Amino acid sequence: MNSIPMASSTFYLAIFFSVSIFLHGALGEIVCEDLPKGLCAFSIASSGKRCVLEKYASKNGEVEYMCKTSEVMVEKMAEWIESDECVKSCGVDRNAVGISSDSLLEPQATSKLCASDCYQNCPNIVDLYFNLAAGEGVFLPDLCEAQRTNPRRAMIELLSSGVAAGPATSELYAEPPVGSSTVIGDAPEPAYFI
Repeated sequence: MNSIPMASSTFYLAIFFSVSIFLHGALGEIVCEDLPKGLCAFSIASSGKRCVLEKYASKNGEVEYMCKTSEVMVEKMAEWIESDECVKSCGVDRNAVGISSDSLLEPQATSKLCASDCYQNCPNIVDLYFNLAAGEGVFLPDLCEAQRTNPRRAMIELLSSGVAAGPATSELYAEPPVGSSTVIGDAPEPAYFI
């Protein structure tokens, strides 16, 4: 029986790992920690987890930014880097740190999110805000309908945790975005965990 010398097996193991790393990058797998700051926010890793921009103090005391993998899982999307068109259409900021529903309280932000250019064409961003709104007790299609017909009422609904009765949503907003939650009764089922 012929055995491979120890030095030779170490060499083959090193070659194997080198080829694995090369193929990993060549196949286009998205790893949040490998993304530059300008592409981090609103991206989804190959694992299906959302990327999040975090800030920290460097050794010299300056604020630095790093892309990290969050624990927020997206149900039906992976390997997604949001387009500049959707970032602009939805009025979101690529330099946003963390994941927050705070922008839903800004009428201009909600208006852009609910506009058909964003809502109908940018499923990743809409899915994120669909679930953030659900976490606040608000059904995004209802919020968008209220935003379209009465922006002031939309903010009141959001501030009161969505406890405002209203008519059924219009056809434009009746379906959650692709890759989003499914609707069971009147309550959304989150597509990922916050």
